[in-house]
Amino acid sequence: MTQPGDTEVDTDSAPATTVDTSAVPAGRPVVFIHGLWLHATSWDPWMDLFRQAGYAPTAPGWPGDSDTVEETRRDPSKVAGQGIDDVVDHYAQVIEGLGAKPIVIGHSFGGLMVQRLLGQDLAAAGIAIDPAPIKGVLALPLSALKVASVALRKPANRREAVSLTAEEFRYGFGNALPAQESADLYERWKPHSPTSPRTRRPRSTPATGTAGRC
Repeated sequence: MTQPGDTEVDTDSAPATTVDTSAVPAGRPVVFIHGLWLHATSWDPWMDLFRQAGYAPTAPGWPGDSDTVEETRRDPSKVAGQGIDDVVDHYAQVIEGLGAKPIVIGHSFGGLMVQRLLGQDLAAAGIAIDPAPIKGVLALPLSALKVASVALRKPANRREAVSLTAEEFRYGFGNALPAQESADLYERWKPHSPTSPRTRRPRSTPATGTAGRC
């Protein structure tokens, strides 16, 4: 998710870069972790880049995610009710099967999972991209609360999986993109997501003077 003024990465192709592969341990595992309202396949261009650089990347979905966005959309009940501990335990099991501590890279709530996995000494290194705040951080931008309200506005959503509208997705994710590109990414990568990671967090206080997205 971007903030106004950020430079948006073209997600359709891996970034052009020159990498000295001799400095990369052969097959160093890298685990990519997506956040809410995205599918693991959104990491595909970055998986290609890391694979070309000599790493062994993988991007498992959250527990209950199917292999494709379409399958996940067809039965959102599979992801409903999954909380932060459930997701962290799921990735811990994935890491146990890798044979070596990986580099973990996560975005949004995936960034929060990265911090948890590092705290449990399950990763060699971690990168948290615009991570969700840890418990106890009460001040959030109004814009972040607006996106989060999709999960919070109905108490009955606590054990459900909900989706974003195209307009909500553009506000929270595609705000630095042309409208049509945001709409295309919405169709390609947006599944239902569990509300539990949101609803199990403490009530947050709006922070002033900031315009960041979720």
